[in-house]
Amino acid sequence: MKAGILEDGVRLFPESGSPQGGVISPLLSNLYLHEVLDEWMVNVVPNYLKGRWFIVRFADDYVLGFQRRDDAEKVLAVLPKRFSRFGLTLHPDKTRLVAFGRPNGLQRPGTFDFLGFTHYWGRSRKGHWVVKRKTAKDRLNRSLKQLSGWCRLHRHLPIREQHATLQRKMRGHYAYYGITGNARSLQQYRMQVARIWCKWLNRRDRGYRLTWERFSVLLRDHIPLPRVRIVHSIYGAKP
Repeated sequence: MKAGILEDGVRLFPESGSPQGGVISPLLSNLYLHEVLDEWMVNVVPNYLKGRWFIVRFADDYVLGFQRRDDAEKVLAVLPKRFSRFGLTLHPDKTRLVAFGRPNGLQRPGTFDFLGFTHYWGRSRKGHWVVKRKTAKDRLNRSLKQLSGWCRLHRHLPIREQHATLQRKMRGHYAYYGITGNARSLQQYRMQVARIWCKWLNRRDRGYRLTWERFSVLLRDHIPLPRVRIVHSIYGAKP
């Protein structure tokens, strides 16, 4: 709670909030939101609703689902007041009402991001409407930006050492985002990693040019990147 944060080499001690990514943040979120949101939604809110509803929460990220639009609007209207009673505020960009019903040809449903995935409606292999998930655009861009920064700083390491580290980073990415239906986003990530690596290898020596064609041969025969892997199957998940 009193550890402070390090920003541009300066140690600061803010009087409110917690450090971004700090280990105390999810703990505080669970302590606060269990009472502020979970208990309130279970014990109080249902008395004023007409249809079915659900809540999914992970730390300070959550999704509220309602069968009826009027129920959703009613809760959305009182939610800021509920939070303010405990000195909390809602994120203005993430708090919104989304029509997410099954497509019927009259209205195109919206999408929403939750835990790094964009949730949207799509067709299954058998042609049925199902909820699908893909890597959220901002998360994909952030992952690639961080990887590019690593390649830039370590471009003079032996290629085998770079390859070993990139393999670990990519397997970590697959371990989280490797979910049913997300293969296309994973393939995009894998291709972009290869292009980023080739770019920074080309900046090791001004007198040497590594063409994409030659680099592709190296990837295929000597330093292959991990293939896309679906780690989590939503069809095997238990309710």
